[in-house]
Amino acid sequence: MTQITKAAVEELLKSIIDPNVETDLVSAKSVKNIMIEDNNVSVSIELGYPAKSYLGSLQIAVKEKLQELPSVGNIMVNVTTNIISHSVQQSLQPIPNVKNIIAVASGKGGVGKSTTSVNLALALAAEGATVGILDADIYGPSIPTMLGLSGYPASDDGKRMNPKVSFGIQTISIGYLIEEDQPMIWRGPMVTNALQQLLKDTNWDNIDYLIVDLPPGTGDIQLTLAQQIPVTGAVIVTTPQDIALIDAQRGLGMFEKVNVPILGIIENMSTHICSNCNHEEAIFGQGGGEAMAKKNNIELLGSLPLDIQIREFADSGRPTVVADPDGRPTEIYKSIARKMAGKLALKGKDYSSKFPNIVIQNT
Repeated sequence: MTQITKAAVEELLKSIIDPNVETDLVSAKSVKNIMIEDNNVSVSIELGYPAKSYLGSLQIAVKEKLQELPSVGNIMVNVTTNIISHSVQQSLQPIPNVKNIIAVASGKGGVGKSTTSVNLALALAAEGATVGILDADIYGPSIPTMLGLSGYPASDDGKRMNPKVSFGIQTISIGYLIEEDQPMIWRGPMVTNALQQLLKDTNWDNIDYLIVDLPPGTGDIQLTLAQQIPVTGAVIVTTPQDIALIDAQRGLGMFEKVNVPILGIIENMSTHICSNCNHEEAIFGQGGGEAMAKKNNIELLGSLPLDIQIREFADSGRPTVVADPDGRPTEIYKSIARKMAGKLALKGKDYSSKFPNIVIQNT
């Protein structure tokens, strides 16, 4: 009987590509343990991102691959996830109780960035993560409406706010603190101070991913977020339209200049599907997101259709991922969320908590 070796097991696992990180399990450092006893094989796989809808198929794929081992006995495959904190800009420290902050940005308005942010947050939660969303659009907060929330957030001590919760998502927004029709006539410094307070004066509860829904453009809020807030990664939302792509390129360039990793591009409104005849038409152009991704050597995380139900669900306070959990748009949102988190999982780990604080005292 041929003796099975660890090297033989690893060689087979190298042929299994994780589609969410686009590399094999061994190179992604997802294989945590291989045990062989009397040709019985036990393998432990650990993914660094939430993937509840993928774990079962991965387990089956690994078992089937290991069946190719000659004289193999029983095969045990355990697949788990472990979400850790990843490194942020130099000189900045992660926010307490928040492992990772992901900025969702666009160069211009009207590309569906807030709708995408909310559905991405809900998709990450559906895949098994603890998620929060910070509405950083101080002038035009829309997250409360999309999540069906209103009213002031509670406070236990009169100083810090508790996040409001909807569909399991922790949220904070200036929209909870002002009247619905109240205009925000604030200058830049007031706006950036408000952003800092919303982030740091909220009692976040063990967040794996905090999604920050940015306003369009590259102004004060974007610069504050990039320079003063510990961001682990950014995602750019665009449409295939040339004008949107030009502005999206500016937003991407800003994050690159301040060393915030770009996790990928999301192309929204890629095609319109007629609700009457199902005819599909690329009314905003075709292939723009893919071309931009290739130009910048980053990934196109996914393309979403221009679907009337996505808008209707968001306006009603029940976004697509919760209103239509088995629909095709939800499937796309979940795929994008897994790829986005998977890209982040390949980034450097945050070691700031491992270093002791240095205190200088007079003795």
